[in-house]
Amino acid sequence: MMDGPPPPFVASAHRVKLATEAWEVAGAAALRRQVFCVEQGLFDGDDRDAIDAQAIPIVALAELCGMPDAVVGTVRIHQPEPGLWIGSRLAVAEEHRRVGSLGASLIRLAVSTATARGCRCFQAHVQSRNALLFRRLRWTTLEEVELHGRPHHRMQADLSHYPPWPDGAQGFLTLTRRAA
Repeated sequence: MMDGPPPPFVASAHRVKLATEAWEVAGAAALRRQVFCVEQGLFDGDDRDAIDAQAIPIVALAELCGMPDAVVGTVRIHQPEPGLWIGSRLAVAEEHRRVGSLGASLIRLAVSTATARGCRCFQAHVQSRNALLFRRLRWTTLEEVELHGRPHHRMQADLSHYPPWPDGAQGFLTLTRRAA
């Protein structure tokens, strides 16, 4: 007999892909609002900015019986100048944060998609509490800065670790691995 409510459902597989459907784009925006506005209080009401007009959204979709069910992770990438790509707004739904592979999979597809599109340098501002994850994924801290009242690391990916992934719309499947 269990005490309390059952734990939330966590899919055994997730598809990480470019957001190509309207519901995926809407789900990514809703997840970003939840994480950056409601949970973290970094923005008032909405976190959308001018970058969204040119950014490529990437999503992690929970799969149920082999079908996409919900957006449970997101990140966006954009190219402000030829060869330079920036990743931002990495977010994972709270009930899926203990799935050890989601953040890393979103980062992998973000950098590999940019690499396939001619990226020569990929950077991101990473909240300091997440810098260790990025270092494990072969990123280097260039400087420490404060953004939105929080400490961040401006980091750069080692592109040799991220081969081009030309089919971002199809993406790839990642299996659930519970983090410790």
